[in-house]
Amino acid sequence: MILKKKNRNIPLKALLLSAGLGTRLRPLTLDKPKCLIEIKGEPILEYWLKILEKLNVEEVVINTHYLHYQVRKFIQSRNCTSLNIYESFEKQLLGTAGTLINNIEFFKGSIGLIIHSDNYTKADLSGLINAHMLKPKNCLLTMLTFNTNNPSSCGIVEVENKIVKRFYEKVSNPPCKKANGAIYVFDDIFLEWLNNLNPKPTDFSTEVIPLLMDKIFTWHTEEYFLDIGTPSALNEARHL
Repeated sequence: MILKKKNRNIPLKALLLSAGLGTRLRPLTLDKPKCLIEIKGEPILEYWLKILEKLNVEEVVINTHYLHYQVRKFIQSRNCTSLNIYESFEKQLLGTAGTLINNIEFFKGSIGLIIHSDNYTKADLSGLINAHMLKPKNCLLTMLTFNTNNPSSCGIVEVENKIVKRFYEKVSNPPCKKANGAIYVFDDIFLEWLNNLNPKPTDFSTEVIPLLMDKIFTWHTEEYFLDIGTPSALNEARHL
């Protein structure tokens, strides 16, 4: 997908966060990284790569750490497509924000997507991307939101006119069920803001999002959305 804005062609790129240890899914992840756990016969990482291909994303960087050689082998074994895939190996985990900062040059001059590869959704992310292109000028980031049945386990947002006003990260008895899907769209304006933070953040949810109240636009989906990080959630996704 080449986006046109102000008479410029802007490439679409993505970051697939895939470096986690998958401790909640053990013993399944004792000998396999979480991103290669299968749903309906294919690794969840492959599921997301196919989505990116349908969106006409040009390039994606996949961060790796735990059992990284398996992810590398999987990437190398994929059939060639128009999607260019790069690995960003982390000897020590950098965190969700730290990974983006580490790859900040990769995203300059593009529209960027951040996706956790252990999430599963049937939402059409082209709607999220289009929402970002129409966001208010004062907003730096666009966030996917969904309704959760377990709000205390999610980051919950209170929204007015599609703009995040308040954020509650995994607290008991949050005020609503509208959750942060942790899928974001951004561009150079956000990257400049992020790069100027001092000290540099490592975690997106706890260190970046709270600084952006009134500056996050949202796109809400009623489609199924699930974090497959637990055996019960993984089983649920497998039976959709």
